[in-house]
Amino acid sequence: MQSHLFNIILLLSAAVAMVALAQRMKLPAILAYLTIGIVLGPHGLKVLAESRSVESIADFGVVFLMFSIGLEFSLSRLKTMRRLVFGFGAAQVTLTAAGTMLVTWFGYAQGWRAGLVVGLAVAMSSTAIVARLLSERLELHSRSGRQTMGALLFQDLAVVPCLILFPALAKPGENMLGAMLIASVQAVLVLGLLIGLGQWLMQRFFDAVARRHSEELFVLATLWIVVGLAWITGQSGMSLALGAFVGGMLISETIYRHQVEADIRPFRDILLGLFFVTVGMTLDLGFVLANLGRLLLAVALLVAGKGLVVFCITRIARTPTPVAMRSAAQLAQAGEFGLVLIGLAHELKLISIDAFQITLAAMLLSMFIAPFLIEHVSRLEGKLARGDWAHQAKAIHDIAVGAFSLNRHVILCGYGLTGRRIGEFLVDAEIPFMALDVDSHQVKNGAPKGGSVSFGNAERPEVLRAAGLSRATAVVIAYPDTRSAERVIRLVRSTRPDIPIVVRTSDDTAVRRLKQAGATEVIPEVLEGSLMIAAETLVQVGIPIADAIGRVRAVRAERYASLREFYRDFK
Repeated sequence: MQSHLFNIILLLSAAVAMVALAQRMKLPAILAYLTIGIVLGPHGLKVLAESRSVESIADFGVVFLMFSIGLEFSLSRLKTMRRLVFGFGAAQVTLTAAGTMLVTWFGYAQGWRAGLVVGLAVAMSSTAIVARLLSERLELHSRSGRQTMGALLFQDLAVVPCLILFPALAKPGENMLGAMLIASVQAVLVLGLLIGLGQWLMQRFFDAVARRHSEELFVLATLWIVVGLAWITGQSGMSLALGAFVGGMLISETIYRHQVEADIRPFRDILLGLFFVTVGMTLDLGFVLANLGRLLLAVALLVAGKGLVVFCITRIARTPTPVAMRSAAQLAQAGEFGLVLIGLAHELKLISIDAFQITLAAMLLSMFIAPFLIEHVSRLEGKLARGDWAHQAKAIHDIAVGAFSLNRHVILCGYGLTGRRIGEFLVDAEIPFMALDVDSHQVKNGAPKGGSVSFGNAERPEVLRAAGLSRATAVVIAYPDTRSAERVIRLVRSTRPDIPIVVRTSDDTAVRRLKQAGATEVIPEVLEGSLMIAAETLVQVGIPIADAIGRVRAVRAERYASLREFYRDFK
């Protein structure tokens, strides 16, 4: 008992330290958990020993992951993105799996079954890594971002038949086709029954639970659904994770979807973290180091092969080269579901120990280098795009036409919700503005009379020049990407050292950095939101409105240098 308690304390200590380090380095937490398993596992420092009980608990991490994917499943979203999902996404998975299968089968003499399972495993990319990076870089709705998310959505769906296919492949050769047929029939019957009755039952079940107004009961009911459906599919000879996916998909069609997602997130994150620790524990560092050449070749084949497949598909679809490069970099790594599938293949003895170790190490290494690869390709793409005048000519022309008649105007970098609100204020004050945004949807919405909006990246000097920077009276950066804002500030300052630059940021942490870059004023959203909440709270508890507003103005007078005298006059 004491030894188990010590292992738990050690595991928690390592998790706290490594996750904090990963967040500081802006890396996904999954990499921290994998590192813990590698370093402390039986092939590392041998502090943590493999245990069936630990593995059983970790398996539930996969169950909750599949449940979360089911919650995000939306028929309307799938219908909207059907061309990207079933066109681009299906082509990416099929070609990647086929290419990897041929290399594994003939190049490594592993047999077609091993080639197939390895191919399907490496065809998956990391939703956790890519979605976070795209969100931070404000590229989720860019052309490359939509392509990438479409492929990731198809990969999520492709995991379901893989969970049925792998156990059937593990049957002896003469029984394999029969096993696959039986598994398919079982899957159709069980899933058809669950989905057919489930849609009718799920809404009524959660309606009854919600009427009790008990958070504890709601959480227990959710856990019962997850574990119960996983048990049903498990008893039917299928994967536990498959039942959890169906449960999430059924709940996604109810009004309780978001509440359920919030309730299960702590269970999912902790158990999934334990799963990735166990994945790291299976990696034999001694074997990997002894076969370093084979590993590096496998990583090169994985990253370059997936990237080349994506690049070719996007170019065939007449996607511009810079966009194709970004999509290729974003999908060139392995992913969480790939680790699940390769682990299942190892458990079912579909691949040899050597092939498993090399493949697992290559997949993990590709995930480690993914953020750096995406950043590097983005910078390279920017340089190529700057030199591709034929491709940029129309966009620059459109910006120049929109800004041609403007003088003493404001350049708005970013035309989302914040940018549009600023534009409305400017129009009301009869101040013209030119807005730039890299999201075509925002551009299509147009601007009110007195303003203009065009597609363009404010990080490029030719775009700023076309927007009339030399004639502008101010620049506003209305999106919260600190790194991009810093680059825009330095570009503006190199041409117009005198122009006011107002920058939006999410919190206070980047204020000093942006001001050092040359921002005139930086507005932290957290500060402004907290001031208004504080003022409203004071009024609600009986403090006079004038006193509450005075306190807010005092904070603003201290915070905003350019408005200090104004706020002091109103004290």
